[in-house]
Parts: sequence; C-alpha cells; structure tokens
Amino acid sequence: MGWLFGRDKTSMVSPESALPGRPARMVVPARHAVLDAPLAPPYPEGSETADFGLGCFWGAERIFWQTPGVVSTSVGYEGGYTQNPTYEEVCTGQTGHTEAVRVVFDPSKVSYEELLRVFWEAHNPTQGMRQGNDVGTQYRSAIYFHSPAQEKSALSSRDAYQKVLTEAGHGQITTEIAPAGDYFFAEEYHQQYLHRNKNGYCGIGGTGVACPAGIAPAGE
Repeated sequence: MGWLFGRDKTSMVSPESALPGRPARMVVPARHAVLDAPLAPPYPEGSETADFGLGCFWGAERIFWQTPGVVSTSVGYEGGYTQNPTYEEVCTGQTGHTEAVRVVFDPSKVSYEELLRVFWEAHNPTQGMRQGNDVGTQYRSAIYFHSPAQEKSALSSRDAYQKVLTEAGHGQITTEIAPAGDYFFAEEYHQQYLHRNKNGYCGIGGTGVACPAGIAPAGE
C-alpha cells in the first residue's frame, strides 16, 4: 500500500488507474434519522433530486436536512470511477469520487434555485481539490444535475455568484458541473452523522459572500 502515500491526492486519478470496487451495494438504513423519510428510492411522489459536493459530507448533509422543503438527504460518493467504493478507498484519491450529498426535495416547498443558494453560501467553491483544511479530490466542489433545467440553473447561478465573489476579492469558481452519474451510498455510520454525533467534526464554512437573488427559475 506504500504507493498510496506517495501520490498527490489533489490530482484526479484516470479511469484506467482507479480502484475496481465491487458489485455489492452498500446497505443503508431504511429511514432518515432526522426526517423519517426513505433514505433510498422510492421517494415520495412529486419529489425531485439534487446532488452536491461541498467538502466533508457530514456537515454538508446537516445543512440540507435543515433546509425547509427538503424531504430526505443521504451521503455518498459520486463523480468517480470505482464501483461501490468504501470510505477508505475514496480517501486514497484512487476512486475519483467526491463526497456528495443527495438531496430529495419537494419543489412546491423549496426550489432547486434555493438549494443552489444554500450550496454556494455553505462552502468556498474557489479552492479546487480541497475545502479548508480537508485536502484531496474527494473534497472538491461539485454539482451533478439531473435534468437540462437543473443544468441551466446551475450554470446561471455559478455565473451570478462569480460576479459577487470577484467583487469581494475571491478567485475563480472551480466547481465541477456535470450530469449526475452513479451515486454510491456511503456506509451506514456516515448517514446523518452529526445528528448522532453532536460534537462531531464539521469542516463546512462559506466565504461570507451572499449568493444573489433572482436566479432564473429552471425551465425559463
């Protein structure tokens, strides 16, 4: 395993070099520990899904389950190559995944654009392959969209937020915006971690710059 320690964890692994993983999916609890909703599909009729990466997923998940209109949340791994990776594998940087939060929401109660605002303001999206003191490709900022409307809103919000970040003296947004791919649930002990571990580590911290209102609604 010595080769793992010599590798730059801020460089994306290639598909050919990624760990192979395994066919068996992670077993997760049936219900959300806070919201008492399904952790895995099927979700309530009419709900929609959004996927975000914004650093350590413990604190990121809590921010979203506290957002009104959110039906369920979970943490997992997305944007990489390894099938059904373990947390330890993701932390090597050899799977290509980022730590992700899947947000299931009721669009009649909270819009995708509002979730984007929460996302941008909850972390620093200009840091590349890190978030604060957490360094590695698994901490990169990411939005994985589930529809053309979500893609349009994500790009629009990024451009709007870049303007105010630049005015505040921050650098360029490095957030990955890509189609949602395979989402692999993280281990059971990671799900709603900060609900069960009140003093657990939370590395989430924003820039202090508010995301502008008035982002064009999806579909316009």
